[in-house]
Amino acid sequence: MLLPSQMNHIAFSAPGGPEVLHLATALVPEPAVGELLVHVEAAGINRPDILQRNGHYPVPAGASHFLGLEVAGEVLAVGSDDTGFKVGDKVCALVNGGGYATHAVVPATQALPWPKGYDAIRAAALPETFFTVWANLFQMGRLKAGDTVLLHGGGSGIGTTATQLAREFGARPFVTVGSEAKREACLQLGAELVINHREQDFRQAIADHTQGRGVDVILDIMGASYFERNLASLALDGRLLMLGFMGGTVAKEVNLAQIMARRLSVTGSAMRPRTTAEKAAIAADLKAKVWPVLDAGRCAPVIHAVFPLAKVADAHRLMEGSDHIGKIVLQVSAA
Repeated sequence: MLLPSQMNHIAFSAPGGPEVLHLATALVPEPAVGELLVHVEAAGINRPDILQRNGHYPVPAGASHFLGLEVAGEVLAVGSDDTGFKVGDKVCALVNGGGYATHAVVPATQALPWPKGYDAIRAAALPETFFTVWANLFQMGRLKAGDTVLLHGGGSGIGTTATQLAREFGARPFVTVGSEAKREACLQLGAELVINHREQDFRQAIADHTQGRGVDVILDIMGASYFERNLASLALDGRLLMLGFMGGTVAKEVNLAQIMARRLSVTGSAMRPRTTAEKAAIAADLKAKVWPVLDAGRCAPVIHAVFPLAKVADAHRLMEGSDHIGKIVLQVSAA
């Protein structure tokens, strides 16, 4: 097959608002050993894309400076014979940047087949949230059947994914949201308790619902503004996992003695800086334990909106407004 030499992608010459994004052309990258060249049909929008566009998210060494962390499409070429994939395979993948483009190079160990019955849009909505939720809730947070888990930002891509996976694997998901529409969506996804943080103090709501026990695990995107209340909401041996800092990075006047007294654990992680080997281990776990659930239709990504690649600025504006429920996806190119 004769491969194209040029591709379209989204570029920005200086940090700024959504208006700095524009279509550009670049050379199609060549897959190295262990990599795949994918004709990208769809790509997911994620909060780190917004941060990178604003100049607040340094690109890890060796990663593409182009935006986009997850794609779905067709394999056009393989860098070596041991990737486990062949030309023509439909894959979705976590990429190290470069997803907002018609072509992307993908580490083969970070690629997974489309679940049964999926198209590119649904497949592109999987990698970033499923990798992140699995690594944090299940691998680091040790969430198990019977555990209670508080998920902040229940209507987000992370929140809608985490609610479904927690329920699927026998945990009891409690979520916070900021609107009635998000409350209804989370209830439909299986949340046991939905707290509107604009109307209720989640710390009091958790205490009331658990008879003062607290929850076993908290997945947090807010950071400093929720830190003290998160600690107070954890049960004995509770685990707080931090994914973001939308409420600030510096927590002040927090009583740290409660961490020792109740044997609490506080940790956090970002997906992009993880090594290829670490991401490969997450992908293998997902393929073995979660992909059968997707194949069976018991969990699925929630997709709020789809935009053509040329309307990427509108997609970013929608995400920045935080009114969406689930994922926002770019239709990059035709199959």
